Amino acid sequence: MYFIIRLLINMVAILIIAYLVPKVIQVESWMAAMVAAFVLGIVNTFVRPLLVLLTLPLTLVTFGFFLLTINGLLLWLVSAVVRGFNVNGFLGALVGAILISIVSWILSSVVHPYKDQ
Repeated sequence: MYFIIRLLINMVAILIIAYLVPKVIQVESWMAAMVAAFVLGIVNTFVRPLLVLLTLPLTLVTFGFFLLTINGLLLWLVSAVVRGFNVNGFLGALVGAILISIVSWILSSVVHPYKDQ
């Protein structure tokens, strides 16, 4: 159940960012946003930990800011795989990843306000 809620939250975050900043992310339909959220969840579960481990020295030197680059690259990868979900270049992916994370965090705190307790 938690996975489905996270999937819906990420889908809504993608749709919100695509609506607010259409020059960064374009989504053709809610189904494309759902598939993008699903693929992004799979990529973040399996590929991201490997990339974080491989780039750990660079992440430590940049005080963790390189993680933003990894998030942007993964969002860009998802846009290359999912039809109907487009990100405008690496800078767009970087900005989009940051904005999606912020909106997803806000939506998660609204849906599960006392999850940590």
